Amino acid sequence: MKINRALISVFDKSGVAELSRALAAQGVELVSTGGTARLLREEGQKVADISELTGFPEMMDGRVKTLHPKVHGGLLAIRGNAAHARAQAEHAIPNIDLLVVNLYPFEDTVASGADFDACIGNIDIGGPAMIRSAAKNHAGVTVVVDPQDYDQLLADMARHDGAASAQLRRKLAARAFAHTAAYDAAIATWFAQQLDQKTPDRRVFAGRLAQNLRYGENPHQWAAFYNTGETRPGVASARQVQGKELSYNNLNDTDAAYELVAEFDPGETAAAAIVKHANPCGVATGSSLAQAYALALRCDPVSAFGGIVALNRRLDVECANAILQIFTEVVIAPDADDDALALLKKKKNLRVLLAGGLPDAGADGVTMKMLSGGFLVQARDNGCSGALELNIVTKRAPTDAELADLEFAFTIAKHVKSNAVVYARNGASVGIGAGQMSRVDAVRIAGWKAQEAGLKEMLKGCVMASDAFFPFADGLMTAVEAGARAVIQPGGSRRDGEVIAAADKAGIAMVFTGMRHFRH
Repeated sequence: MKINRALISVFDKSGVAELSRALAAQGVELVSTGGTARLLREEGQKVADISELTGFPEMMDGRVKTLHPKVHGGLLAIRGNAAHARAQAEHAIPNIDLLVVNLYPFEDTVASGADFDACIGNIDIGGPAMIRSAAKNHAGVTVVVDPQDYDQLLADMARHDGAASAQLRRKLAARAFAHTAAYDAAIATWFAQQLDQKTPDRRVFAGRLAQNLRYGENPHQWAAFYNTGETRPGVASARQVQGKELSYNNLNDTDAAYELVAEFDPGETAAAAIVKHANPCGVATGSSLAQAYALALRCDPVSAFGGIVALNRRLDVECANAILQIFTEVVIAPDADDDALALLKKKKNLRVLLAGGLPDAGADGVTMKMLSGGFLVQARDNGCSGALELNIVTKRAPTDAELADLEFAFTIAKHVKSNAVVYARNGASVGIGAGQMSRVDAVRIAGWKAQEAGLKEMLKGCVMASDAFFPFADGLMTAVEAGARAVIQPGGSRRDGEVIAAADKAGIAMVFTGMRHFRH
């Protein structure tokens, strides 16, 4: 399918002058619109205005220029179809063999905080219509929607005497339909937000391929990582400055670790989290990153081997040196000092990510999980411990130190798979029980882990957090036996009275949050 005529209409004009020059050199007639036509003329190229093709002027601030039978007829006419050829001859509709279009920057406009009218003004209509026409008729038309594909197109034409191969046309058509689908998804999502529709009748997600992965959770599963374009700092936007390619499990665990450590304001305290298999095995705050990391590692040094380290401040050389003392898969931080990065280069396979900032733990957002035949969507868990109104339900009130540790422990519990129990003391985790079917077993495991780490003495006088209420008093009493002197939990059980009575009898303090943090 030799390309004789090309219609070029792009908002992102990067590379378009070079592309059009190469096309013209091969004898391709150029037709263009508005600003693209002006740019090409400034580059000294011969180009026809779209109005010369349609016989109709651009109007309504450019809203109507390509929505015309001579444009869509030229794109949709089936080559070799006699009836289509007769209609083209009767109405003077020339073939358009190549369409190069990219769209108004709707998502960028929304992200900039523009008002409603400006966002509406950046909804492209003619562009998607032309793209879909060309992609549907890819048997005879080539469509390009991404400047990154210009070189691929020109190389293919060079191999085929000015024609685009069937294989490339089909590949570019698939990319074109995905492009318009993602564009429409962004518009639909924005409109639902404007109408405060948390559960619109249709929910669409779209993403751009960021990385093909070697495999998924296990070697027999294929996998890939897609970027949604959300501006939240984290693994999707982070810059990898060294190390091997991230795996599926690396990405999942790094996201979990960074979201956890972002709960702690770097202006108030340094914080470190060590995560393994999406669960924290140690979290701590401190006067420095090195101190916070050491305390986090102390909680479960065995599980921390091969784990993910997340930090809430700029990585310094002291903390970098401490991290190098055991095998670590990934380190993620907002930024890093040059000497710290130089030190980490000693471990060439260690992946180091710089996210450029911390995600807002209290920001709105949605999460999605696939099920057979559907998916679940929910609001991101943005409940922050510091914003909760705690209700002291026991005769003994927690001390100020205990209260600080209770909020710290409950923050960690938010990021532990349910059933979740966290022991903490002096701003550091002491023992963590994760992912148990029985809450009392989670309490037992958290205590056992603390003892295994040599922290039995730290248990005496510690606090304990539970992500959900205690259905019976047995879990609470197991924590008391381990040494807990204060407990934080959501409350809401039918047996709250029994649990409170047991706490009073044991002489411990207990507070209710009124907020549960199940994580599955």
